[in-house]
Amino acid sequence: MQISVFVPEYGVIEAVTPPFRTFNTANEFLTTFGKQPIFNVEYVGLNTHVPANNGEYTIKTDRLISEVAETDLLIIPPTFGDAAKGIAANAAAVPYFKKLHEKGASLASLCIGAFLLAETGLLNGRKCSTHWAYINEFRERYPEVEVEDGAIITEHDNIYSSGGASSLWNLILYLVEKFADRETAILVSKYFALDIGRDSQSQFAIFKGQRNHGDDDIQKVQDYIEENYSEKISIETLAKLINTGRRTFERRFKEATNNTPIAYIQRVRIEAAKKFFEAARKNVTEIMFDVGYTDTKAFRDIFKKITGLTPIEYRNKFARVASEV
Repeated sequence: MQISVFVPEYGVIEAVTPPFRTFNTANEFLTTFGKQPIFNVEYVGLNTHVPANNGEYTIKTDRLISEVAETDLLIIPPTFGDAAKGIAANAAAVPYFKKLHEKGASLASLCIGAFLLAETGLLNGRKCSTHWAYINEFRERYPEVEVEDGAIITEHDNIYSSGGASSLWNLILYLVEKFADRETAILVSKYFALDIGRDSQSQFAIFKGQRNHGDDDIQKVQDYIEENYSEKISIETLAKLINTGRRTFERRFKEATNNTPIAYIQRVRIEAAKKFFEAARKNVTEIMFDVGYTDTKAFRDIFKKITGLTPIEYRNKFARVASEV
């Protein structure tokens, strides 16, 4: 199986090398257990020597992407820093991505490599994962793509994408399992000390409300919510802040922030609760009241829906001093 790892101009070396190393390591395990190695892994790029991490490193490619007539799997790692600059620097590669896909190649983006993949138009009408911190920017740039908020791995036909940062390892392991077998994927996960079962990046996400929408009235409402999240907040109160009716307000708020007002309030409250838990100074009940909840079950359910963990699980994982209270 031919695997081509695209080395983007000014790519992230910590994302470029993992697929190359992982599939070669999988070959070693296959050989150890008397099986034939099945992966032929190569680096491809727009140039023979490609700068990475803003010029801190240089990666030598095996072939130019223009020389790749066919491949079974093309992996697209993220660029370093500003996504728009990364897109501009690698624009010449996008037609080759499309051409290879038309010839039957599977495509897999890692982290914000999803931006380069989306440039092909192949994600339009499909679902996609990317780094949680870039979701708003991605939605603005590619409105026809459905972003899976918090997802680690998204698969649609033979197009794959992963969430942010270390989540890329989960997609790589998934692909090892898909194209080799689960036993090999488990061995690789143990070798690199990776969690093969993680399916959400929600616990790592930091909620920052969409604010570059240009609607001053909605920004006023966002300010109010973030300053008064511990109080009881009604939709009618928020609508009155900008002198509009409830339906019009809800529509405008959703268009501006990609959240309903209720969902936004919940996200702000849970983000505040996460910070309290990380400080590890209060118990769950105290924090629940501090962020505006009075129903223990409702707080627990909403917290888990947003973070993927219960309040106690989150505190035990991220608190400075994890302890049950």
